[in-house]
Amino acid sequence: QLKLVESGGGLVQPGGSLRLPCAAAGSTVDYYVIGWFRQAPGKEREGVSCTDKRGAVTNYADSVKGRFTISRDSAKNTVYLQMNSLKPEDTAVYSCAAVPSLWPGVTCVLTTRQYSSWGQGIQVTVSS
Repeated sequence: QLKLVESGGGLVQPGGSLRLPCAAAGSTVDYYVIGWFRQAPGKEREGVSCTDKRGAVTNYADSVKGRFTISRDSAKNTVYLQMNSLKPEDTAVYSCAAVPSLWPGVTCVLTTRQYSSWGQGIQVTVSS
């Protein structure tokens, strides 16, 4: 059973940067499609970014394109979300999620229902 743990959240000023690690345990992250999602107060959870098992395919929500970057470190069994030029509207609880890449129909998509394993989430607050 894959376990995911997010870290790196906190308070940052507008225009600042944060990097969120998603550390995996129980299996190798290379076997999974990994997604990052966020949920702001009073809003539905939305997809932010995803990466396929090799990292060759990535996908981003329009709201974060050009500012966020997803990457993998196989040696550390970790997937990262680098967030630059942060805006107050990026404030949310960020969660990483995984789904085995060999399951039928699995691709790098920002759809919550595809993902089978979820981290507990971490708060990111962008405010001056």
